[in-house]
Amino acid sequence: MVAYDNHKKPPHHFYFNFLNTSLFFMSAPSNYAVVTTAVLRTTKRNWWLRMAAHTLFVLFGQIAATLLGRLYYNKGGKSVWLTALVETIGFPILIPFYLYFTPLTYHQSTDLNTSNPPSISILAAIYITLGALQSVTSILYSVGLFYLPLSTFSLICTTQLAFNAFFAFFLNAQKLTPLIVNSLVLLTISTVLLVLQSKDEENQVGVSRKKYLKLGFACSVVASALYSLGLSLTQLAFQKVLKGETFTMVLNMIIYQSLVASTVTIIALFVSGQWDDLHGDMANFELGKIMYLIIIICIAVSWQIATIGGVGLIFEVSSLFSNVINTLALPIIPILAVIIFREKMNGMKVIATVLAIWGFASYVYQHYLDESDNKNGIEGVDEVSQT
Repeated sequence: MVAYDNHKKPPHHFYFNFLNTSLFFMSAPSNYAVVTTAVLRTTKRNWWLRMAAHTLFVLFGQIAATLLGRLYYNKGGKSVWLTALVETIGFPILIPFYLYFTPLTYHQSTDLNTSNPPSISILAAIYITLGALQSVTSILYSVGLFYLPLSTFSLICTTQLAFNAFFAFFLNAQKLTPLIVNSLVLLTISTVLLVLQSKDEENQVGVSRKKYLKLGFACSVVASALYSLGLSLTQLAFQKVLKGETFTMVLNMIIYQSLVASTVTIIALFVSGQWDDLHGDMANFELGKIMYLIIIICIAVSWQIATIGGVGLIFEVSSLFSNVINTLALPIIPILAVIIFREKMNGMKVIATVLAIWGFASYVYQHYLDESDNKNGIEGVDEVSQT
């Protein structure tokens, strides 16, 4: 019986392993194709699930916050500074997401900024400017919601798409296609119809018709313009200063911007003297103090849910698409306002709603065409690289 020498002859199972490995690599192209197809299908399915979840977050948060804000006013709440504050004060909810995702995307964000990273002073100037702008926008939105019926307020806010296209044309080199122009015209006509029919509409919060027209419409339109300006400036900052748009960058922008906006609103709350009136506002609330606090907290949480969904859509697609989904809730709110708050929906307002939805659809379809062109271009580059 001869002893086996490991240094002279390999064991017999090595030949079988070698044969199996050879057969695997001989059939590698087909195996690779099957595995790659399965991975791509799973990845695509997961992407659509994430998109659906982010979209639901945005729609639920936007609709819930707006309806609760209307409920707050209907039941005796009068502090527009408080409703403006709760739009941004809930940003600490995002800090756990920031702490979790920052290590995962650290290398991606640093790779984009290793050549010429912006200084702390420049970043501080961006955050302070956009935060102050967000604070003013929130206050104007709160004033508009206070003086206007919910259905009218929501339809006017759809003009932010028109303002977004206008500012994006000058600041972000966005093209004004026929579909975008069609959207601008329809949204403008919808707003004009609301102005014309407002003379016959009763004020639901007990203010004069003069103040209703001046403050309600003016604040809502200006707030929509400032909101769109903030989006375009944010996109410009990502393009020209930050030189990228990673998940960490987006979270930094939202958290610091919300911190500045909340600080500015709190200062305005003290300066206006309404801080001392909050106790009386709570005591006179029709549903009681506990429901007062619950509604305020729910408004703050709802806005942050919408923010989380918006951040997800920005990371998965783009800032523009996130704005489009955010605006999608606005044509839905008037219908819910009629059902929940029994608001009147006359013929003029119905026509305005249809025109707003039509304008929104034109805007979305143009975005779909742009995304299709970008996707085809990327696929063309991939095919060339694979060849």
